[in-house]
Amino acid sequence: MALTTRRRALTTLGAALAGTIALPAHRAAAGERTPRPRPLWQAHAHNDYAHPRPLADALDHRFNSVEADIFLVGDQLLVGHEAADLDPSRTLESLYLEPLAARVRAHHGWVHRGWHRPLQLLIDLKTEGSSTYAALDRQLRRHPRLFTRYAHGRVHPGPVTVVVSGDRAARTPMAAQTERRAFYDGRLGDLGGPAPASFIPLISDNWTQNFTWTGVGAFPDAERRTLRSITGAAHARGQRVRFWATPDSPGPARDALWTELLAAGVDHLNTDDLAGLEAFLDAHPSA
Repeated sequence: MALTTRRRALTTLGAALAGTIALPAHRAAAGERTPRPRPLWQAHAHNDYAHPRPLADALDHRFNSVEADIFLVGDQLLVGHEAADLDPSRTLESLYLEPLAARVRAHHGWVHRGWHRPLQLLIDLKTEGSSTYAALDRQLRRHPRLFTRYAHGRVHPGPVTVVVSGDRAARTPMAAQTERRAFYDGRLGDLGGPAPASFIPLISDNWTQNFTWTGVGAFPDAERRTLRSITGAAHARGQRVRFWATPDSPGPARDALWTELLAAGVDHLNTDDLAGLEAFLDAHPSA
């Protein structure tokens, strides 16, 4: 094979593996499959339920992590940010669990068609943790094949991984289970602690309570070292890292902070601006 031809073949192969190569028009017209858009693994839809189409808007923007706040009202798990905002028709089942189950059925076992990687569903408990988690556990068990499952010391991946955040009282009953369909959202105080990634796969914390920099000016070297030590310690234990309360107004400060988070290996970027984060991550494909 001539050198030029070989280089062209290797370039084509690399692009295909990355999912970025486009089919020529005559091949597309012949019915050959076009590459599917790559999901944005780092994109987390904070307060996802506040968008016009909960879940659907985030998935249309290729997000792989969404967040829903829930309240236990009677025997129902209602989704909303404040108790005054609750609507009996907006349940966790109707907004998230049923649509995810239908999508997984349509996409041959996964949320993003052709990508065998779980979507993260972060569920923030707004009412007392132990009773709210008990109700959540009962609902998750109604979908036995939908969720990543922990059973007797082993994690069995599924199309959706539920991570429980919010009221800390959920931790004790969760830790006591030998079989469950949810995992626990830790804090920086859990980093390096005895709980393994099979219980705490995610470390989340408030950015403003741990760092002073908000994207304006230079990132202080000491804070950059702290951030990288956090991600390094978490990744060494198989855990992922997320910060909330990061700047989310469009502009250079937000872009600068997101750039530093990606460079440090932070796994999830928090936003309410779906299109803004999609555009940012598309402009930083090396992430």
